[in-house]
Amino acid sequence: MKRTLNCEVISVDEVPQEHSLGSKKLDVLIVDDERIIADTLATIISRSGYSVRTAYDGIRALELAHAHHPSLVISDVVMPGMSGVELALTLERTIPECRILLFSGQAATVDLLEQARQMGHEFAILTKPIHPSDMLRRVSEYVQPENDDRYVLTN
Repeated sequence: MKRTLNCEVISVDEVPQEHSLGSKKLDVLIVDDERIIADTLATIISRSGYSVRTAYDGIRALELAHAHHPSLVISDVVMPGMSGVELALTLERTIPECRILLFSGQAATVDLLEQARQMGHEFAILTKPIHPSDMLRRVSEYVQPENDDRYVLTN
């Protein structure tokens, strides 16, 4: 199956650098079954001063999250095996201090989010593609200590 990836190519030098909370590097876990997307986001976010791990499926993401307790998980929604919504629901129960930011470029996301809403969970969604500086701004806003909300609305 042929897939098209819409993205803007920028130089690594254009990525903002060194975002951290005081002297502590924040841990971020990136989850996407498309390795190129996960690895690209990891490069962008780590270049900005965050400590980053990647997982290419929900099961591995759970293993990494339980082992390292990240401050933030950024996950694709539509993945084989375990969706990003299922991952978020599990993390909500098992690591409640972990913040979760979902992102997707697929229409099937609407159905998954609606199922979560029917179970009493509200998740925000960030749509692909997203410019690296916009993603970094969202990550930075999301991990601010004064931000008491577990999920941030990202439209």
